[in-house]
Amino acid sequence: MGTRLATRLAIMLLAPALTLAPASPAAARQRSAQKTGFTLPPGSGRTILLIRPSIRVGARSTGGMFEPNGDWTDQARRNIETALAAQQQALGNRVVAAPVADGDAARLVADYAALFAAVSQSVIRYQFFAGDRLPTKKRATQAGRFEWTLGPGIARLPGARDADYALFLSTSDAYGSTGRKLLQIVAMLGPGIPLSAGEHAGYAGLVDLRTGDLLWLNADRAMGGDLRTPEGAARRVQQLLADFPGSTPAPR
Repeated sequence: MGTRLATRLAIMLLAPALTLAPASPAAARQRSAQKTGFTLPPGSGRTILLIRPSIRVGARSTGGMFEPNGDWTDQARRNIETALAAQQQALGNRVVAAPVADGDAARLVADYAALFAAVSQSVIRYQFFAGDRLPTKKRATQAGRFEWTLGPGIARLPGARDADYALFLSTSDAYGSTGRKLLQIVAMLGPGIPLSAGEHAGYAGLVDLRTGDLLWLNADRAMGGDLRTPEGAARRVQQLLADFPGSTPAPR
């Protein structure tokens, strides 16, 4: 059986199974939050320092391994940066790319990128997901508080002196191979084990460059838009920056 015929057959078999599939628990979780009392009115003219986005694009093999694709990732980076500049310009914000650093400065940037990723994952797990909320974060959520920080040392980042906020972005996309998609169908129709074909997740956060406070965070584990195309990247940026301070609510 040829690959094209096998794929068509797989889609035909999968359709009824997807209709009966239960909704994902992630669909009901909180996706974004903003620090209490923080506002960023449209047209404020504030300068946002864009930390080099963490972008990885590749394929997911039949066995579930991520196989990075350098060409896809480079194309995605160009598309993301273009779409981001256009989006923020429409809000009246000035976005500047963080200067290229080396030596100790480069290590400092890498350390804060890693710290932001760790803090973001903690927010997602312990405040956004109701089932995993820490008691203190549960009370904070109930009171409408959002209090997380990276610390005031972030003011030492290259370019921080001439900016108000730092914007961190992270996206991870793994497109399922034909083998992976067929395995997904077998798993659903056989033992009934849910198996994802690919991965399209991302999160973005705004940080105060004076205090290190996390001012806003948005995260989603089921994003749309093919980053390899300008149109897809524009859609992804819209989702990454949904509920961005000063913007109108964007469709999910």
